[in-house]
Amino acid sequence: MEFKQVVGDRRTIRFFEPNKPVEPEKIQIMLEAANRSSRAVNADFVKAIVCYRDELSEEVREQLKTPTTTIQLDLAPVAIFWYGDMSFAQGAQDRLKELTDLGALPVTHGWSHAYVDDVAFKQVVEPMSKDQMASTWAVSVECGLAINQALLAAVDEGLGVGLHAFNAAAAKEPLGIPDHWIPMWVLLVGYPAEDRLGGGQRPRRPLSASFYRGRYGNPWEEISEVTEDLRRDGMLQDPMDAERRAAEVRELAERFGLPQ
Repeated sequence: MEFKQVVGDRRTIRFFEPNKPVEPEKIQIMLEAANRSSRAVNADFVKAIVCYRDELSEEVREQLKTPTTTIQLDLAPVAIFWYGDMSFAQGAQDRLKELTDLGALPVTHGWSHAYVDDVAFKQVVEPMSKDQMASTWAVSVECGLAINQALLAAVDEGLGVGLHAFNAAAAKEPLGIPDHWIPMWVLLVGYPAEDRLGGGQRPRRPLSASFYRGRYGNPWEEISEVTEDLRRDGMLQDPMDAERRAAEVRELAERFGLPQ
């Protein structure tokens, strides 16, 4: 599938085929996509634990639920629990020197082993790792990049995905989570029981409401020709039809014995 089409087709799926297994090969593709994401200092910020639903007891699944993560946790065959590793600074000097030796961090930009030791690590990485707010922000951003690539890879493989909150305290013991990992999200994975396009794209405000040129208050002006190209390429799609979606939800509720 073309990249723009993958982005356009991405939906938060809440109704999964509970008895249709997800091939481990496709999970590996997702994990590899996450592993290839952009990452500062080449550190392994992101960690994940892949759980097949039936490996988790019903009691644990109930404890993992939140007010917004409910029946979908019972329907999805796979749940990938994502975490950020707060020990990212360990080994950072060696990783930066490796990138310097490879030329990914070029000498033309001032990089050398001495620069890694005296500037990049001592003045940037080490202080950030000791600042709780700065390190949490950095880890969260880096993990978000990786999770999104895994999510899009799943869509490209024909899977349905939904990114949700989970009860991190309830997950810590059953999943064996180290103390230096901080919880991010759970990515539910499976084959959609609902229309894989979720009845149409979710509403989004125009670009001018969130993006600016040069400074805040100067909104980005959309180029109509680009907008039309994106419609043709599948990134921009028809919006949700509320009546059609309501009818689909009624059918799914009846199928799965859910309240209406």
